[in-house]
Parts: sequence; structure tokens; C-alpha cells
Amino acid sequence: MLHASKFSKVSSSSGPFFAGLPDQTSTGPRRTYPQFATVLLFCLIVAATVIGVPLFGYLYGYNRLDWMMFGLLYVVTGLGITVGYHRLISHRSFACPDWVKAGLLIAGGWALQNSALKWGADHIRHHAACDQEADPYNATRGFWYSHCGWLLVGQRYTEEKYATRLRQDPVVMWQHRYYVPIVLSGLALPFVVGFLHGGWGGGLSCFMLAGIGRTFAVLNSTFCINSICHIWGRQPHSQADSSRDSWLVSLLTFGEGYHNYHHTYPSDYRNGPRWYNFDPSKWLISTLSFLGLAWSLRTAGDPAAKGSGLRTASGG
Repeated sequence: MLHASKFSKVSSSSGPFFAGLPDQTSTGPRRTYPQFATVLLFCLIVAATVIGVPLFGYLYGYNRLDWMMFGLLYVVTGLGITVGYHRLISHRSFACPDWVKAGLLIAGGWALQNSALKWGADHIRHHAACDQEADPYNATRGFWYSHCGWLLVGQRYTEEKYATRLRQDPVVMWQHRYYVPIVLSGLALPFVVGFLHGGWGGGLSCFMLAGIGRTFAVLNSTFCINSICHIWGRQPHSQADSSRDSWLVSLLTFGEGYHNYHHTYPSDYRNGPRWYNFDPSKWLISTLSFLGLAWSLRTAGDPAAKGSGLRTASGG
């Protein structure tokens, strides 16, 4: 059943890998310090991807199933981040049933980018303090800091207020509580599929490519939004901060590269507002709306009218 359109004004104003690491949503400033567990995990992922994945491929090769699982999980986990963590949880750009939300958050958890609670709190703080000292991935500190360096140090500014709303969502708290088992299930899935197809060797090859390699690829695609989309690109909608549009990053991130538009209208369920903009995330949300599984889709009206505000629509 499709939901009727309702219109409402809103203003024109997005962590570490494991939830067990120091909480970045607690109150007050803290001194910056190395996140040794994150540094170790990051080094293991990079080494396994840069050395292990190509070496295994050279010695044993990857089959069609491995590549199919790589592509499938890249899409599923990427959309889990862009649609679930970002547009649904962080910005409330649409609403959906709890079971749909849970599915999106499981998919997002498989991306190994922390729980939706911590990811969302960091992202809300990013919008509140973009390019300022309190911005968790402040691009004014350079490409590598905004790309991934911010993950390797403790955050100096950590305010609970950015997580308060998120903590009131039982699905978000459920995903936060079971984040580590969710991550492990996402890594186990390609191994199990490969094992059922080709035994231990098939399981290992599918795990290397669709588990380790895919995780590295999705992580870096997300990192590109924080770095590239705040350093290089066009600013057709606003120059209030460093956000920029990059159609190339959009190809890798399911439409997230239209970042200047997003920072101008953060609650819009579309990052690419034009029909021809490559934004599979908005297409998924629109499809869910058509099926009656999403409603209260928020839009900015005419994207050329910066001051038009946002409204709620049944689709678009």
C-alpha cells in the first residue's frame, strides 16, 4: 500500500571499526591518542588485501562464484551503509518498517564500519561541525587524515548529544549490541558459500576475494566521500563548507558522491536530485516506497532553488 504525500518544512543544513573500541559518543573533549586496536586491524586488512588477495589469486586463481560473491556483497554492504546507516539512521530521510531497517543495518554492519550508533553519531557531528576542529573527519587536516587517518586516533571532541536520538531507536541499539557477531557473519558468509561449492579450497578463495577484498573495497569507497568529496570537485549548490560533488565517487558509492548537494540538503533522500544522476541509493528507497516498504521520503523540491527547504513526498 502506498502512503499519501505529506509535506513538512525542514531546514537546509553525515568510526572506528569495532564497537568494543573506546566509545566516541561519550561526553566531553578528550586528548588525541593512537587507537592501537584499530591500527592493528587496519594493517591486517591492508596487508591481507594488498598481498594476500593477489598472491592467492596468482597461486590458485579465483572462479566465477568468487567474483559474483564479491560483486553481490559489494552492492549489499555498500547500500547497507548509504541507505541504512546514512540516509535512514543519520538523516531520517525516509521511514520504513523495523524489519527493513534491521536488514539494512545488518548489511551495513557487514561493511566493517562500526555500529550504526557510532557511525551515525560521528556523521551527525560531521555535519554540525564541518571543517571545524570538532569535525571527526576534518578535510582541512589533509587528504589522508580525512580518508582514514581519523580512525587511527582517539577523537578529541566526543559529545553524547549526537547519539542521544540514535539511542532511542531499539533497532539501532540491537544492532549496536550484536555488532561483532554481525561482522563475523558477514565474513563467514562468503566462506560458507564457497565451501558448499568447492570444499575448503573454494571456501578460502571466496573468503579472500568476497570477504577480505570486498571489505577493503567498500571501506575505501566510503573513505573517498570523506576525503575526495571534501577536497576535489564542483560546488554548484553551496560554498558554505568544503563539500563537493564528484560523479566518479558516485559510481563507486551508489550515489553518495553528489556531496555538495547532500551538505546543502542533508535530509533529502536523494544525493543526486536529477533523474539522470547515478544514485542507486535513491532508486532503492524509491522502490521500497513503491512497494509500500518506505514512506515520508524527504526532498528539497527544485534542486536549483537553494532556499526552497525540504518537503516530504511519497517518491521522486
